[in-house]
Amino acid sequence: MSARVLTIEDLDLKGKTVFVRVDINTPIDDSGKLMELSRIEEASITLRDLKESKVVVASHQGRVGRPDYISMEQHAEALNKILGGNVKFVDDICGPTARNEISSLKVGEILLLDNLRFMAEENVEFTPEEASKTIFVQRLYKYFDACVLDAFPTAHRAHPSIIGFSYLLPTCGGRLVVKELKALSRILQVAKAPYTAVLGGAKISDRLEAIEALIKNRRADKVLLCGLIANVFLKATGKINYPLGIKDEEKYITKAVSLMEEYPGVFELPIDVAIDRDGERVEVEVDKLKGESILDIGFKTIDKYSRIIRGSGTVFMSGPAGKFEKAGFNKGTEALLKSMASSLATTIVSGGHLNASLQQLGIKDWIDHVSTAGGALVLYLAGKRLPMIEALERAAERFSNKS
Repeated sequence: MSARVLTIEDLDLKGKTVFVRVDINTPIDDSGKLMELSRIEEASITLRDLKESKVVVASHQGRVGRPDYISMEQHAEALNKILGGNVKFVDDICGPTARNEISSLKVGEILLLDNLRFMAEENVEFTPEEASKTIFVQRLYKYFDACVLDAFPTAHRAHPSIIGFSYLLPTCGGRLVVKELKALSRILQVAKAPYTAVLGGAKISDRLEAIEALIKNRRADKVLLCGLIANVFLKATGKINYPLGIKDEEKYITKAVSLMEEYPGVFELPIDVAIDRDGERVEVEVDKLKGESILDIGFKTIDKYSRIIRGSGTVFMSGPAGKFEKAGFNKGTEALLKSMASSLATTIVSGGHLNASLQQLGIKDWIDHVSTAGGALVLYLAGKRLPMIEALERAAERFSNKS
């Protein structure tokens, strides 16, 4: 690892009360149930290694106003099954109920707090010192002896739970964070040009930030776009002439126009797409769309993107190519993953959705590095400094001789 980070072995945690920030933010289906458990299973690795401690676990889930903005109760049930018991849930974050539960914890027990984003503070970015002074951190830090940060997918967020406790408590990286940093350090040493980034998914603002960082830091010679971010660029080129129905649409389109003007020849856009017509997958040329919702890339686009992937030295993919969970519209996502798996390039895949697809296809082992992190991994690969990694480095400097 290039970063100096303490590990669980560097701190004396036996019998201690430990705050563990994980990222078990999980896709939710239409009925409000967890779709898959990959991030929860990953978090369990660190929690098993803290079996001689009293453990308080915290994570966010979803975003305000969206269907996946739900309680962590299902996550606690899933974690309890994975760990074989001793996991409790409290529908509180830092109020009297949560503090009482923390005080009564016994060694070997795990308490999962409710969705951190139910607190306004956890939706705001802070400096480390400001984060340490928030109500959330101030109410709880005295109950803890140490902090473990194991939320690599959220490493790019400067929220109180990520950088606040580490300002006040001995802090180390959890198993997932240490594994990610080691693996990425090795991969970046052997990565070679030309670099291709395949970006999909629904988080447009994150994608726009990542695109610019990847290109500027010479981690993307080609950017293959799909999903909602592709729709924004298609509209920016005039190939889509109807409203996309997304928040801040004009702002995103203006940014897309600016990026294409600044970096000509870098972006590849879909030439055909798949839509739902009377319950069937129908493929149409982009310029023949008449306001239909785009659910996947078409076979011509798949062929074009696959040829670029096979000619690349390093390929990074984040986010599905469309609404892959809808029957018949997973073809683009699966085809691009198969192209990566069969290529001779160094390959990196990020995000829970793609992780699940690789497992279903049985080709996960054919990818050089698979991560459940999304936006954080993109920014890390682009050379951006991540608040959580900086927090771990600061903690290593301050507490390495105090453990």
